[in-house]
Amino acid sequence: MNGENKLIVNTEQTNLLKEITSSLETCQKFYFSVAFVNFSGLQLLLDALKETKLRGVKGKVMTSTYLNFTDPKALDKLREFNNVDLKVFVTDRNVGFHTKAYIFEYEDYFKVMIGSSNITQSALKSNVEWNVEIISKNEETFIQQVISEFNGLWDRSTMVDDFFIQDYKRFFNNIDRVAASGSAIYEKAEYIVPNSMQNRAMENLQRLRGLGEKKALVIAATGTGKTYMSAFDVRNLKPKKLLFVVHREEILTKAKETYEKLLPNEDITFGMLTGTKKDFDADYVFATIQTLSRYYQNFDRGNFDYIIYDEAHHATADTYQHVIEYFEPDFMLGMTATPERGDSRSIFEIFDFNVALEVRLHDALEDDIVVPFHYFGITDIDEIDLSDVSVDDLDEITKRLKVNERVDFIIEKMRFYGHDGKVRKCLGFCASREHARYMAEEFNRRGIPSTYLTGEDSVKARELRISELEDEENELQVIFTVDIFNEGVDIPSVNTVLMLRPTNSPIVFIQQLGRGLRKYQDKSFLTVLDLIGNHTKTFLIAIALNGSRYYDKESLKVAISTGFAHLPGATHIQMDKISQERILAQIDQEKFTSMKYLKEEYFEFKKMNQGRVPDLLMDYYKYDGAPDPVRFIVKEKSYLNFVAKVEKDQQLNQLLANETFEKTLKWLSGMLPLKRIYDFIIINYLIENQSITFDQAKHEILKWVKKIDDDSTYHAMEFLNQNFFDDTQKNRTPKLAKLDGEQLSRTVAFEELLANPNYARYLIDLVDYGLFRYEREFGGDYYGVPHFKLYEQYQMMDAALLSNYRKSHSSYRGSGLLSNGNDYFLYIDLHKEADIKESINYNDKFIDRKHLQWETQNNTSQSSERGKNIIFNQDRGINLHLFVRKYKEIEKNNVEPYIYIGEGNTISYNGERPIEVQLELEHIIPPQLYTELTEKV
Repeated sequence: MNGENKLIVNTEQTNLLKEITSSLETCQKFYFSVAFVNFSGLQLLLDALKETKLRGVKGKVMTSTYLNFTDPKALDKLREFNNVDLKVFVTDRNVGFHTKAYIFEYEDYFKVMIGSSNITQSALKSNVEWNVEIISKNEETFIQQVISEFNGLWDRSTMVDDFFIQDYKRFFNNIDRVAASGSAIYEKAEYIVPNSMQNRAMENLQRLRGLGEKKALVIAATGTGKTYMSAFDVRNLKPKKLLFVVHREEILTKAKETYEKLLPNEDITFGMLTGTKKDFDADYVFATIQTLSRYYQNFDRGNFDYIIYDEAHHATADTYQHVIEYFEPDFMLGMTATPERGDSRSIFEIFDFNVALEVRLHDALEDDIVVPFHYFGITDIDEIDLSDVSVDDLDEITKRLKVNERVDFIIEKMRFYGHDGKVRKCLGFCASREHARYMAEEFNRRGIPSTYLTGEDSVKARELRISELEDEENELQVIFTVDIFNEGVDIPSVNTVLMLRPTNSPIVFIQQLGRGLRKYQDKSFLTVLDLIGNHTKTFLIAIALNGSRYYDKESLKVAISTGFAHLPGATHIQMDKISQERILAQIDQEKFTSMKYLKEEYFEFKKMNQGRVPDLLMDYYKYDGAPDPVRFIVKEKSYLNFVAKVEKDQQLNQLLANETFEKTLKWLSGMLPLKRIYDFIIINYLIENQSITFDQAKHEILKWVKKIDDDSTYHAMEFLNQNFFDDTQKNRTPKLAKLDGEQLSRTVAFEELLANPNYARYLIDLVDYGLFRYEREFGGDYYGVPHFKLYEQYQMMDAALLSNYRKSHSSYRGSGLLSNGNDYFLYIDLHKEADIKESINYNDKFIDRKHLQWETQNNTSQSSERGKNIIFNQDRGINLHLFVRKYKEIEKNNVEPYIYIGEGNTISYNGERPIEVQLELEHIIPPQLYTELTEKV
């Protein structure tokens, strides 16, 4: 028993849900008194409640009808637990019910949590909530008062029986939910501001226009605010003439209303071009493509400054192509939820491959533009053994998955976890067409109306089944499918997703998950049930859920052990213990940097690319969950070298036989992922132009970032002139540019490479990838000199480039402390070997999230200049930049990067040769990162 009282708030590190579930696992009795319970919160507690039932632990739950927020569905579910007594305090106009208390009884003490949280997903996980946990002995006055008050309210409350439930359901289903909750929102144009997704899109559009681009594509799910985003962009740009094109007339009126709302008093006329309206002379014309395709020649080619194509995935159709080819606007924007990459790549070509924004799952959750999901990883039944079968052997997998006991098990789990909303609307993702047919037949036999769809069904058949699933009055509950719903289909009403096949691709997993994340009326979350088997690629689930393209064994293991706590909002990920152990064991055994693993990752991605060799780095930029191609570069020094090797491609090998081309690829690839963008911006300009002056370089850099200093601009030009290369680097790196005063010009070698379209294609792709990836990870912020971003990964030598060091950069290696003037760079290994499992007390360690202990090199004395600079760093103007890593190596012969945690200042010290220094950090370490760096898994 911990006698300390504590404040419980929802953070990355912990939340009220964790506190309640851990208490339910250990208590002898429990008593809850909350103003309301809804199913979104109760679902997160179901497994913990089930454990109390198995342990024979009794509980009492008391809630209320206050403000009609308590969900009868949640009450129904609670009644399934025969170890829980359930009562409702019936409120009236004069008496409210506001209690939020969770009481846990142990042998000789009580744990009480009292505060602001009811049982909802947001209150338990993501809201700003304060709850105080108090430990109190049985005989203390406080706990006697709490129990007495609980019993008094319990006695005044009504037992939830069949009569009460039916009566409350009738009332609940008949009330106006918006009016009852008081959640109607008053909107006024000047108060409507862009969300973070819209801001990012507008910033990227502005950047692309600054680069002289005339086309761009924005990809984000329906309902995420693309129309508002485009209206905000138009409001900023102020084009004189605008054309907004849609596929369906019902969207047109809403779009026009949005623009009129956001652009009042702008002296703009708004018009329609439809079957019934022909407002040719309006400033801003909103047109259906069907009508526009008949009348577009009524306008001059340059009539519109800005043209927007909503539902741009239709732009490949002939009707669109005639219109697009006719008009010559200053800028053309496409917006789509479904770029249909699987069937056609031409939409990207139409918009010059300029993707201004593609909202990734993690971003969408953080921005609250999709619903949160509750993922339950459930160990598959023992009868299913996939340990000796390839994930590509669909016939054998199908044969082994067609087990009646498994169907019963799936239905049992669906009923236990339930779903949001009145009726279940479910997509089940299967291994094959035969598996989908089998599942539909077996569900129908068990009384759950189901069907199946595959790529063999016609578009009309698909549309019919989808409309049936969307219709709440239709009895259809489940569509089982394979492949066709991975992307390109939007069914907002879906509230349940079943993952019934082995996961062999993080991309497919995320696409399937995304089918249920669309916001929909009264839909507050998506339920995801994933049957986790014993096949050899189970760990790919963890990579998909982790939400990051960049991972190592340690970050994955910590994510699993913390329930992926870093995912934002009310999203909840829960795996049962067997699944967790199975995945952790696979991660331990897998060699993520081995050629075997990288080849498997590459060929799986190639399948996603419709079997086309993904020979460009930008191919990886288009998919959420795609592999990080820099991992392939690290293996073979350039991506093209890797592809040529695994594909045994003679054409690529012939290209790489050109020594200048191959060396240039390796040099530029070695800078990926970029840690500063200036060098690649200058190279990008030199691809199109013979030379660049200092002023031009600064101008080009300012198209990508908000600010740049003169010294960094000139340092980048010097770097490209190879000023800081040692002899070995000069011998292995072709010189692309020559610096003469303040002008950098292309060399003959660079001219010859660019003259060959094949060489130029791959060099341009490499530069594009470097620039786009930097922009996504670093944005347009100016980080100063040294150019470090908090919590980004760096190698030792990066500090030379990023601090404008003007001697050989290759000297920046092999030491725990490097310096450039008043900037000291401290590189700290927190653990010496990755395979040491027991806790060892190293001298370099975190004391807490704000303080770090570090030892100098063995020869540093307190009286030396370096010693004084470290001890009295603030007085002497010395900046101590701190870089830490958990292990030097996690996989053999692969050195891990360091993580920059900001500057620190010495607050105490002792000892000689080495000096032990206590440092106070200028930035408190984020909880998730602190856990990753300090915890053993």
